[in-house]
Amino acid sequence: MDPYFQVEVLAWTLDPQTLIWQAMHQDYSEHYVFDEEPPTETDAGDLVIRHLLKGGRGHYGPLEHPSISFAVGGFPHSVMQQARTHRVGVSFDVQSMRYTGQRICAVAQGQLPLEAAFYLRPVGEYTNRQGKKYSYTKYLRDCDLIACRNAATRYANQISAGMSEEHARGTLPFDYRQNFVVSFSLRALMHFLDLRAKADAQAEIHTMCELLMPQFQAWTPALAAWYSTTRWGKARLAP
Repeated sequence: MDPYFQVEVLAWTLDPQTLIWQAMHQDYSEHYVFDEEPPTETDAGDLVIRHLLKGGRGHYGPLEHPSISFAVGGFPHSVMQQARTHRVGVSFDVQSMRYTGQRICAVAQGQLPLEAAFYLRPVGEYTNRQGKKYSYTKYLRDCDLIACRNAATRYANQISAGMSEEHARGTLPFDYRQNFVVSFSLRALMHFLDLRAKADAQAEIHTMCELLMPQFQAWTPALAAWYSTTRWGKARLAP
């Protein structure tokens, strides 16, 4: 795994499985759910699976109540671009290359490793979208590294000459690294994983999903276990 890829939790709803149970329970309870004693967090998870998710019942509305926020760091711009296409139940704040080009200048000045600011795939065997195999050799990667360094130098020179950051960034390689914050409802998180953890997803965003999963498991253990068994990597239509 790329050493610069990071996913950490910033905040999450406490007792999320209990909250889902309370929302679900209010749908059919004659009583005011606030006045009812809820089950334990563990029992709530089991009840949600049994009465809401098991057997493909498909009533996912109660999953929209709890939310989780992640800091995502070091991923290439292409991952942010793909991730940001998912807007329902999801909110993004993304490191702007209008204000945060100092790391590119630091690369040009030898103060930061080149690959801390630019992402290139590792040497290896790959398949294109048409199914044709090709080799990404060390020679090809070294040429791309040279191109990234030259682009960083050009960017730094343009900034020094007074050019605006949004103008100078136009000649940077597409996959400069970009940090962002993303918040999901639980339903949106499952939707995102359905679409981006499938086998034919871009490798880098698939890795992001792999890093999201341990946090998902720590947050809602029962529901994450159910998801891992029934939906993870199966490319089912997202609910």
